[in-house]
Amino acid sequence: MTLANLKEVLQPALAGGYAVGGLVCLGWEDMRAYVEAAEAEGLPVILQAGPSCRKHTPLPVLGAIFRHLAESVSVPVVAHLDHGYTEEDCRVALDSGFTSLMFDGSRKPLAQNIDETARIAEMAHAAGISCEGEIGFVGYDAGEASTGTDPEEAARFARESGIDAMAVSVGNVHLQRDRQGGLDEERIRAIEAVTDVPLVIHGGSGVPVAQRTRLARGSRICKFNIGTELRMEFGSALRAALADDPDGFDRVALLGRCEAPIRDAARGVLRALGPA
Repeated sequence: MTLANLKEVLQPALAGGYAVGGLVCLGWEDMRAYVEAAEAEGLPVILQAGPSCRKHTPLPVLGAIFRHLAESVSVPVVAHLDHGYTEEDCRVALDSGFTSLMFDGSRKPLAQNIDETARIAEMAHAAGISCEGEIGFVGYDAGEASTGTDPEEAARFARESGIDAMAVSVGNVHLQRDRQGGLDEERIRAIEAVTDVPLVIHGGSGVPVAQRTRLARGSRICKFNIGTELRMEFGSALRAALADDPDGFDRVALLGRCEAPIRDAARGVLRALGPA
């Protein structure tokens, strides 16, 4: 089994000048495609169960799937809870075999975020797994606006929470379909100057690929979360399958047509983040 915790893949990435893809999972087809992509590229991968995934599939089932997939490949695979909003979310994930917990207290006052994240980090570390926290709210395309990460608050958050990785708000936006923006590199450098914790970018689909690659190889950003662009690939493949067979109704046949396009897209994502 190549199951790993988050720290076990991010620290080598930081030392080696690359980043790891945190790929947002929604179903068996994309989960399997992601680990096959990682194996083909010879790179680690982080399988992420976010709120929409958990709404569809219970955490104990997801934990079993992630662990099963980790057994099928030789590269490191992290079973990661994405955006756990409560201690209960995190405890259920831990009990379900996850190896990394992301607690999101970014909407809360700084002191409360630190205290609650620290409790999750302590719980995770006691079980031999990792914890990611978030400081500075990352907004949503056509939804809530980002607040941006204050470097001094980030320094305190990293120091007092005991996290293994820190998600920051530096121009990134969840659910963004285009790549016309980009990250605020000046703010990233200011955060790097006051903490040595590996950094995480949520909403990575909206970041231009060239900037992803440059920052993966030349900053403390060790994890890019990618979801929207891979879901768009799935949608395109499913529409093509239905167009080819308008009367098709077999779920396995239709979804099976989507795996190769998702795998190919995921390979490109991982390769762009990998070592030079």
